[in-house]
Amino acid sequence: MSPLGPLLLAALLFSIGVYGVIARRNAVLVLMSVELMLNAVNINLVAFQNLLFPAELAVSGQMFALFIIGVAAAEVGVGLAIVFNLFRNRATVNVDDVDLMRW
Repeated sequence: MSPLGPLLLAALLFSIGVYGVIARRNAVLVLMSVELMLNAVNINLVAFQNLLFPAELAVSGQMFALFIIGVAAAEVGVGLAIVFNLFRNRATVNVDDVDLMRW
């Protein structure tokens, strides 16, 4: 199987995620864009593992992908807790309006 399809899909997802992080002002949408980028990395890990070790039962790419999924779940939990706290204090989730750490 050619790795061109999964790699193009991963590049497209990562590009959409980068655009979402740069262009969006809503904190929830920024978190969703980061998740898109992490999913693109997962696709790359599995595609390269299948490209480099096609006949073996090496599952290192899948194991790294599962680890990234676990880290992404923790990131979503912490990120949403921060967003909910900001919404409770500021009544907005706009990232331009958040200046709590400013001097």
